[in-house]
Order: sequence, then structure tokens, then C-alpha cells
Amino acid sequence: MGKVTGFLEFERTDRKYAPVEERLRNYNEFVIPLPADALKQQAARCMNCGIPFCHTGCPVNNQIPDWNDLVYLDDWQRAAQNLHSTNNFPEFTGRVCPAPCEEACTLNLEDTPVTIKTIECAIVDKAFENGWVKPDLPARKTGRKVAVVGSGPAGLAAAQQLARAGHDVHVFEKFAKAGGLLRYGIPDFKLEKHLIDRRVSLMESEGVTFHYGAHVGVTVKAKELLDGFDAVVLAGGAEKPRDLPIPGRELDGIHFAMDFLPQQNRRVGEEAFDATDILATGKKVVVIGGGDTGSDCIGTSARQGATSIVQLEILPMPPERADKLTTWPNWPLKLRTSSSHHEGASREFSVLTEKFSGENGKVKTLHCVRVDDKMKPIPGSQFQIEADLVLLAMGFVHPVKEGMLAELGVALDPRGNVKADTEAYRTSIDKVFAAGDMRRGQSLVVWAIREGRQAARAVDEFLMGVSALPR
Repeated sequence: MGKVTGFLEFERTDRKYAPVEERLRNYNEFVIPLPADALKQQAARCMNCGIPFCHTGCPVNNQIPDWNDLVYLDDWQRAAQNLHSTNNFPEFTGRVCPAPCEEACTLNLEDTPVTIKTIECAIVDKAFENGWVKPDLPARKTGRKVAVVGSGPAGLAAAQQLARAGHDVHVFEKFAKAGGLLRYGIPDFKLEKHLIDRRVSLMESEGVTFHYGAHVGVTVKAKELLDGFDAVVLAGGAEKPRDLPIPGRELDGIHFAMDFLPQQNRRVGEEAFDATDILATGKKVVVIGGGDTGSDCIGTSARQGATSIVQLEILPMPPERADKLTTWPNWPLKLRTSSSHHEGASREFSVLTEKFSGENGKVKTLHCVRVDDKMKPIPGSQFQIEADLVLLAMGFVHPVKEGMLAELGVALDPRGNVKADTEAYRTSIDKVFAAGDMRRGQSLVVWAIREGRQAARAVDEFLMGVSALPR
């Protein structure tokens, strides 16, 4: 540990945001990095706990005290090496991860955790700036071919690890570019897409081949992968959105969040799309769903020029501060306010939408009711909200079953996800593996990276009998 008393001497200081009026003018990232001396102070706050709960709070088990110490000692290159030893894509998690590691930090008992996410992002950004991130080429080729379906964080992590083990890896992506929800779901103001392009280019240098516009189960037969590859990894995500089947759902102006968000990402990326424009410009917007996707809809709507934005959540308003002695070091239930919430949205909790109504086939009104803590309607609490655009951001229920999964006939678990455990990652079909949201259901980028890494090791063991890849 670089400074034994650092946590007593230095207050927690984190990155700031550009002013709202400035950041709403574009879709650029707006987080202002900490200067080097401030980062060194923040790294000095790490206590190197005897039991580092941050390790287990982090799904990829980042060795957080180790690289905090290296940052304090100004040894950024070794910090980058350590960070990449557990996390293939810290430039993604350093921007979009909700930082369960910080919730698990011992200093979080006093609401002043180490700024782990900020330091992680600074390490990887400095590593790229200084040219320390280079292709990691295998010592030998194995002669085995592996197909990875899906280029989200799980697919990318699996592909990179398998390529580094010496396998010939081919990634099949149905869209025009790689990244999955990193590219088409998360807005550019949270994650600029040149960061994905940079990492994909690096992976191509490591021998990974990307096939775009290759929709397995639609334009590419799943059987072709079974016949042409020694192993197949299913990493296509959980893309089936949760719907709201109530009266008026058929009205124009009611859309899934994942019909709305990818369009704007494609506009920013100057990528064509066939669907009719879904825009919030000059409209009264209602977002149904209180999670990260709902927050992204708020930020995008604000940048498009919505006249008003309301976010509805059926659950009660969480406490502003978690009961630490009950929840720590686990992920707590507490009120989370994102940068997008500060950009002009109002939030309503314990609200159920009972029906939509409209004029000339277009939505105009939500008919809502307040609910109790058991989500039962409270008599006499009905009210209405005007809306021109309604965005359904209530999460995802399971992978899309039509197409690839139906063609393969792969077994599903009771929740509709591809059935596979977290040891072998094997599905019910020989030589077919599954990882990420397609296996575990809707989750975080960092969990997808973990599963991709672990599945890669399982595939390597299946192909070679033994594996040197880390779990």
C-alpha cells in the first residue's frame, strides 16, 4: 500500500460533468477526467484491506488494491498490465459500469468509497495514449476453429481470449458493426464508439475475423457453424423486450426503448437504417421503466429537444441511503440518480399505467394509478399524463428464440435463457457453448465480460484438454 494514512488525509473526489446546457448540444462524452495529481491522491485512499471486498464486488475480480498502489507509485504501465490481466475492456467498464466494486469498498461504510471506476478508466486511457496496449499474439496456432455468435461484450471477450489461446476465431454479427448493445444500445454520450472501433481493430490484429451482416439463423444457417467449426459460442444477448400489453398499446408513438436508442446511435455513426424515424423533438415524452435503459432514453430525448420528459417506475421510491450494516458489501437497493436525470426529467414512483388513449391513431394520454408496496392499485388515485411519445424501457425477458435457437433446438432454462452452467458453459448441443446475457439473462457489461472470459477457458479445455486461460 502506497500511503497507509491516505484514506484519513484525502477526501473522496470524483470526476465532474460538463454543464447541462453545454452537453445537451451534442452526443459527445461529457465526463471531465481528474488530473494526474488528483488521481494519485484518490489511489492513495485505498486501504489494501486484509479482505479486499472490492475483489468479489467486481464480477471480473479486478485486483483493485494492486493497481491503486501502482497508480500511487506513478507506475501506470504496470497498473495497465495488471488491469488487463482480469478485464479485457476496461475502457468500457470505466465508462458504463455501475461500479459494484465501489459499493463493496470498505470505505463505503462511510459513504466515501475509493473512486475505483475513475482510476480504472484513467489507467486504460493512459495505456492507449502511450501505446502500451498492443496485440497479444499466441506463441502457436492450434489449428482449431471457433465461431462466436454476437459481438457484444461477452462475444468480444470470448473471441479475444480464444484468439490469444491460438484458435482461429470468427465472430458473426448480424449488424453492420461490432459492439452489440455497447454500440447500438448505450448512447454515445456515455460511450463514444471510436473506443469500440479501436478495440476491434486490435482484436483483428490478434487474428479475430469479424463477419458483419451475418445473422445466424436468418441469413446464415446455424448448421453451417456446426459443420464448419470445432466449437460454437452463443453470445447473442437477451434481446426480447418486456412489453406492456394494455388497452391502446397499438397506438402510434409507443415504442420499445431498443427501437428508439439504436436509431440515434446510428445517426451519430452515420449508419443507415430502414425504420421510420422515432424522434422526441418537440414532443412530450414518457419513459416507462426506471433502470439504466430508461435513463438513456431520458438523455437521448433531452438532446433531441423534447418539450417535457417524465419517467415512470412501478416500484416504490428506494431510500436515498442504503442500510449499510444490512447490505454491505453486496449491491444495495437505494435511489440512483444518473446524469440524465439532471437534464430535465421528472420521476414518478409507484405508478402503474392502466391504458393508453389517443386521437387519429396516435397516443395522447397515459391513464395511470398509484400502487402500494405490493403493486396493488390504490383506490381513487387515478391520474393522467399527456404524451406524444412513450418509450417502453422495462427490461428484457430472454433471448430471441426464433431463428438460431429454434434451429439449433438448444435447451432453455425456466426463464427462457439458453441452459448452461458457469463451469463448462456447455449447452445441450454438442460443442455449443453459451455466455453472457443469452445464458444468464439481462445483466451488466462487466458480467458479460466475465462470462465471455470463463466460457473461453471452457471452450479451450474442450478443444485442447487443458487451458492456460484464466477464469
